[in-house]
Amino acid sequence: MIKQAVILAGGQGSRLRPVTLEIPKPLVPVQGVPIATWLVRWFARHGVERIVVIYPTRWKAAFEAWKSATSVDAVSIDLFEETEAMGTMGALVHSFTHGTDPMFVTNGDELKGLDLTMLEASHTRLLDEGHAPAVSIALVRVPNPSEYGVAEMDDHRIVRFHEKPAIPPTTLISSGLYLIDPSVFSEVDRSEKFLMFEKHLFPRLASEGRLAGCVLDGQWFDCGTMERWEHAIQEWRG
Repeated sequence: MIKQAVILAGGQGSRLRPVTLEIPKPLVPVQGVPIATWLVRWFARHGVERIVVIYPTRWKAAFEAWKSATSVDAVSIDLFEETEAMGTMGALVHSFTHGTDPMFVTNGDELKGLDLTMLEASHTRLLDEGHAPAVSIALVRVPNPSEYGVAEMDDHRIVRFHEKPAIPPTTLISSGLYLIDPSVFSEVDRSEKFLMFEKHLFPRLASEGRLAGCVLDGQWFDCGTMERWEHAIQEWRG
């Protein structure tokens, strides 16, 4: 069972302004509870014991206050301050001590009720069969895939991503949830500080046959716009 998870909380939330001028997007409430708190509770239900939240310096006080107010049984929450913008992956490559055990990584601005046990089982099965994925991405089906990054599959492998394609080849999109073997970070070119999973890691892993996809059912809400946030407030079942 995977014991550690990372919540990426550095997004600017520009499409939720003016709300996000005063509150970071992962702390925006849904049904009165911050998105990040829902994510912590979700991880806890699946046996995760340590959660690290990577946040930008600008929101230091907000996240410290949130941590003080957040208590979930059997889970420790650690805050990691990103003093300069380093993208979705930069801190994990350059600064953050993550150990050697597989871990979950999730975007901090989406509500998820997906089955982490199924994602872990899929990843483990592929390892046992000798496929050796470095990363397994949780995929979800949506009716509007052209608004997201669309995954093209060959059996269990993701062979190509299409960013907001006009004509999507599938309805499968990345849910912003990954199961990662941390050793893969040592393979990343460290000459750049600003690093993105989607640009600096996933394309290469896909070309090498080391990027897996696991299609999951369950709740998934993108809260990145006013309309989507309102939809999540109305439909989310925590």
